[in-house]
Amino acid sequence: MAGSESAQVPLEAYVANSASTVASTASTVPSAASSVPTASVTPRHSALVRITHWITTLCFLALLVTGLEIVVSHPRFYWGETGNVLMTPLFKIPIPSSRSLVPTGYNYVLPDQNGWSRYLHFQAAWILVLTGLLYVISIFFTGHLRKDLLPGKSDLSWRSFSATIAGHLRFKRPSEEEAWSYNVLQRLSYLFVVFVLFPVMIWTGLAMSPAFVSAFPVTVTSLGGQQSARTIHFFVTIALTIFVLVHVVMICIAGFKRRMRAMVTGKMTTGDVTTGVVDTHTERT
Repeated sequence: MAGSESAQVPLEAYVANSASTVASTASTVPSAASSVPTASVTPRHSALVRITHWITTLCFLALLVTGLEIVVSHPRFYWGETGNVLMTPLFKIPIPSSRSLVPTGYNYVLPDQNGWSRYLHFQAAWILVLTGLLYVISIFFTGHLRKDLLPGKSDLSWRSFSATIAGHLRFKRPSEEEAWSYNVLQRLSYLFVVFVLFPVMIWTGLAMSPAFVSAFPVTVTSLGGQQSARTIHFFVTIALTIFVLVHVVMICIAGFKRRMRAMVTGKMTTGDVTTGVVDTHTERT
């Protein structure tokens, strides 16, 4: 009997030691739920930024299409106050015209869409002006200009500037951290568009309006004449079109669906799908 009791002691000790080992192992192994990558939906763009963005987009497309129709009616550009088919143009676009009196070298004319295109062009222009004023006023009061558009001193350093340019030339996709802040090229581009290109576009457009010029003649005389204003207007349009094309390309590189969803809903899904690290950045308007 004594031998049987002594044989049971090691067996009980072995069972207790095994249970302790299993419990210790379970505490060190992460659960399946904790190893699953997680994501977080966080605010990205304010409602005002999204509304003004899409109104500006629609207006710019309308202005681009109607502006092309207006150019087709007379694809010749001059410098000064007057310009007509009897004068030597500064340059001309080698396309057929919608008016038979304009010499283009083609034996046919395009359909004349000048009437409705001018009407829609002016309507879209005024909507764009009002939307732009609302946006500019809002970025001063909300702090969007200071926080998101004005580059910092470190951003303007040659090392930071050259690294950003190199990344764009390599079509490098922005990291999770970069998705929450505009880089220096974006900031400078947005500032140039908002405070230089669009104001010049509006100024030259008003300089071609007889009603506006009759009340404020300095708007056209300071540019050298209505034909000069038309020529400047054309080149600014080209610059804005290039900006839009580059903007769309960069959106596609950064993730088209994700960026479009952010500009439509105002929210962006963040988080590393490989490590499960969730981004906790605050809203960027």
